[in-house]
Amino acid sequence: MSAAPYTKGQRMLLALRRYIVFFLLIAFVLTTCMTLFLNLLQDATGIAYTEENLRAAAALTFGNVLFLSLFCTAVDAVRRRFEVERPVRRIVEGAEKIMRGDFTARIQPFHGIDTEAGFDVIIDCFNRMAEELSGVETLRTDFIANVSHELKTPLAVMQNYGTMLQSPSLPEEQRIEYAKALTEQSRRLADLITNILKLNKLENQKIFPKVQRYNLGEQLAECLLSFESTWEKKDIEIDTDLEEEVYVSSDGELLSLVWNNLFSNALKFTGPGGKVSLSLHTEGDNAVVRVSDTGCGISPEAGRHIFEKFYQGDTSHAVQGNGLGLALVKRVVDIVGGEISVESEVGRGSTFAVKIRRAAGEPHEGGA
Repeated sequence: MSAAPYTKGQRMLLALRRYIVFFLLIAFVLTTCMTLFLNLLQDATGIAYTEENLRAAAALTFGNVLFLSLFCTAVDAVRRRFEVERPVRRIVEGAEKIMRGDFTARIQPFHGIDTEAGFDVIIDCFNRMAEELSGVETLRTDFIANVSHELKTPLAVMQNYGTMLQSPSLPEEQRIEYAKALTEQSRRLADLITNILKLNKLENQKIFPKVQRYNLGEQLAECLLSFESTWEKKDIEIDTDLEEEVYVSSDGELLSLVWNNLFSNALKFTGPGGKVSLSLHTEGDNAVVRVSDTGCGISPEAGRHIFEKFYQGDTSHAVQGNGLGLALVKRVVDIVGGEISVESEVGRGSTFAVKIRRAAGEPHEGGA
């Protein structure tokens, strides 16, 4: 909704008010200066001014005050028109575009007399705000589009299999196969919703990690063992190198999300007969966890976006996933004050390294 402009009557009142302010100011200054000048001149020359002389001087002074007040009001009106009203109009028009949802709106800088401390500073802040809002809107649009796509796919599959299951002549073997497919897709849908809720909580709420001191190697072993059925089914070799007695002071529940997602990805992208490696070593004050696989690897372009929401290096979606796992991992690592990096080569696999500060009081062991 546009801001209501001043009416003609309001503009006249404002002009009159400014004129009165200038009149009073100039009248005070001129009257004071004239009085001092006449007193000094009378003392210096000994001339006595008559009432007629004073009346003529007062009339001339009053006329000068009226003229100078009118002149200053006119000059101020011109100055305000170019130095105030124009930039304000630009800012209001830009703000109205933002209010209508046009986040591409930008305001051209106004190069006035005092730009550093004037409206150019406001315009610069406005443009940066509009740029940030534009980025947020783009992320929101992409998020909705990706969620819609990820929800639509399993729902369509479930609908098709549900329709086929209604056939009375369907063989029992196919009925079981279709039921398994329905279960798999429903699980995929549940995982997607769970990850969305987790990521939303991590991003939009202030998370205070529940810090406790615990053995990191034991946690890694427990998380990896929960995937035993997966690696046995795909005949994947597991190689572990866990340094003993490595303790961290962190939120164990949050970090379990990191390890589970990294192990899940490593096993998912490693083909049958491949190899997944897990190592834990101390480096100075830090504990470094590395999860490596011999899977398809990540291209340099994908590596730059791998921690973004819904980004999937496998654009064909041949491998199941929703692109939220690594976004969760990155957010958790940031919350606990750690660092994560990835090294990868297409066709040769990937290595994710997570660096977490060790618990206070531990002896420094391992490489620097």
